[in-house]
Amino acid sequence: MRHAIPRGLALCAALILSPAAMAGGDLTCKMNYSLSGWSAFYKTASGTGTVSCSNGQSLAVKIRTKGGGVTFGKYKIVNGFGEFANVGDIRDVLGSYATAEAHAAAEKSASAQAMTNGEVSLALSGKGKGWSLGVAFSKFTIEAN
Repeated sequence: MRHAIPRGLALCAALILSPAAMAGGDLTCKMNYSLSGWSAFYKTASGTGTVSCSNGQSLAVKIRTKGGGVTFGKYKIVNGFGEFANVGDIRDVLGSYATAEAHAAAEKSASAQAMTNGEVSLALSGKGKGWSLGVAFSKFTIEAN
């Protein structure tokens, strides 16, 4: 006597055990943000944003960055854009990212940075106003708002 596996159960098992289903990081997540701050050896900035993922999830976030180096300035970024890689769930974007940067700007500025938090990586770009000069190492933190 053969034991038949119900077709729906077999399909669910195949999806659960398939390499594509087991691979994390399948979501495409993007972040729109605004950020302002200053630096005089110590660098600090804060702001807010919204993370949206390809599965329809959305999350309001707070952003903080702190660090130091040989850096001076004051700046504001509006309509910044970020793109995450290796995200399995929207909450994977939360946490602290390590970053290093060199910057020089006067009046109008543009910035681009790439950073990581374990497996998750984040590429940021933005345009803003202000002035800055220096080299800094910092921690970029994203928290649920």
